[in-house]
Amino acid sequence: MTNPPRNPCLHRATSKWSKEQIRAARRIELAPLLQKRGFALRDRGGGNVEVEQYKGLLLKASYWRWPDQNLAGNTIDFYVKVLGLSFHDTMQELTEAG
Repeated sequence: MTNPPRNPCLHRATSKWSKEQIRAARRIELAPLLQKRGFALRDRGGGNVEVEQYKGLLLKASYWRWPDQNLAGNTIDFYVKVLGLSFHDTMQELTEAG
């Protein structure tokens, strides 16, 4: 039995972003990005910032944690898990921002 041919459109969609682009996107600071999107942020000291629209969600540089929801991650994770964007849309926005 042979494997079916790969769908070139699907392959292109999954490999559009290089490892370097993904690595760089993970490290983009969240606070400036969210301010551009209109989120209200509150300084919590020590480099921590709370997102007022999401009670208990804390940011620090390119990392975030939301203990009440048992969620945490980097910039890409925030866009996918919290904002609900697809990975593709997230990368498109972050590569334009970076």
